[in-house]
Amino acid sequence: MDFPVQLFINALIAGILLGGFYAAVTVGISISFGILDIVNIAHPAFIILGSYIAYIANQRLGLDPILVSILVLPAFYYLGSLIYQVYYVSFEKRGQEALRGLAFFFGLLFVTEVVLILVFGVDYRYVQAGYIDTTIRFSFLDLPMRMVVPFVISMVLVFGLQLFLTKTFTGRAIMAVAQDQLALSLMAADPIRIKRIAFSISIATAAIAGALLIIIQPVEPSVGREYIGRVFAICVLGGMGSLPGTVIAALLLGIVESITSTFYGPSWAPAVAFGFLLITLAFRPSGILGR
Repeated sequence: MDFPVQLFINALIAGILLGGFYAAVTVGISISFGILDIVNIAHPAFIILGSYIAYIANQRLGLDPILVSILVLPAFYYLGSLIYQVYYVSFEKRGQEALRGLAFFFGLLFVTEVVLILVFGVDYRYVQAGYIDTTIRFSFLDLPMRMVVPFVISMVLVFGLQLFLTKTFTGRAIMAVAQDQLALSLMAADPIRIKRIAFSISIATAAIAGALLIIIQPVEPSVGREYIGRVFAICVLGGMGSLPGTVIAALLLGIVESITSTFYGPSWAPAVAFGFLLITLAFRPSGILGR
């Protein structure tokens, strides 16, 4: 039997587009967990919150979900600042961030989910935009815009954050705070303030990721749970704190899932993807671009 080349190429392209979306979902975890060592297990819940805000503005005002996510970025940033302040005073300052801090974020996860259920119920919600139902075709190749647009926005987001982290004083301070807080203090930078800024940025990315998610698929409050294991897996696979590594790992995971779903069925995709993760880490424990 001949190998279905056209089907394989479409699955490969779909995997790349899916991986780009995974990068947007994971970039916040790469900052909070990979750089700050804060296990924010509630991050997917903030992504779903971003999805519902995009949904409300889209349904009531007719605004594009991506535009809405940009408009609410400051609100998510200050929400992240507030959460980090509570986390710092309650746990990190007392040296109890390991287990109790994890419980704190578990609590945020379930509280956010319950509030969304009480307000919106468990019905799936979706948004409308001119490009969502559009597919561009080149011969046998299909490019659904509901995947292409999130991919492009995701790459812009990650590239912008990488420039910020490597080209600005605050960005370099964020990278330094994970290595040596004392040395950072000697450079007249407050490590706690820098960590607050970094965590706030990580939460702000959830607003954009949430808009991209509801463009790709309808959402309901518990959808975020599906991404908890995936985002941490991508973060570790890419290399702790490496945004380029996050993109590479996200693309690889997306490709593996897409090809597996196409040729063997969707039920095999998670098992094969996480098997790929384990094999990769067995040969490179520090991740793809880990130090």
